[in-house]
Amino acid sequence: MIKVVGAKGSIQDIDLFFKQILNLSKEYNVVIQAVDADIVYGKNHLISASEHAVRAFKQKKNSTNSPAMEILLYASGERQIQRAIQKVGIKKGKINIALVFVGGVQKEEKGKVSDTVVGEILEALNLIRDDKVLEGDIDTLRKFGITQQELMTVPKNKQGNIILEKVAMVDVIK
Repeated sequence: MIKVVGAKGSIQDIDLFFKQILNLSKEYNVVIQAVDADIVYGKNHLISASEHAVRAFKQKKNSTNSPAMEILLYASGERQIQRAIQKVGIKKGKINIALVFVGGVQKEEKGKVSDTVVGEILEALNLIRDDKVLEGDIDTLRKFGITQQELMTVPKNKQGNIILEKVAMVDVIK
């Protein structure tokens, strides 16, 4: 089960924030990944990245040892972790955050990703849910690195699909 939510918050210590995420991930038996929502073009962007990551683990074609890091690679459309972090990683300060929750990636028992669990995790991270931060626009596409030339290849109402192609291309460039 995959759930994507948007949130707003202020991150003062990125290492501490991710240690909290790791602890909450273990506590609830779910994979949690947080990315900069300003580089996310809708929930489908992160759902697709998560599905690719889960499939990579099931097929033993994963590039990382962590399902959360695998999601980060796909979400960024990058092959290298460092480039992925630079592109979609959480920054210090006030930030819009996209959180991905995936239940039961590596274990037989499925972690539950209910709204209650999501709410508890957001509260523990001092984040306020705001799914509007996930709504991408032309600026999101440009921040992601999509060129004007690429944008001109598809109708305006399909431009968000370019990110989905970039997510899928990670399989090819692995």
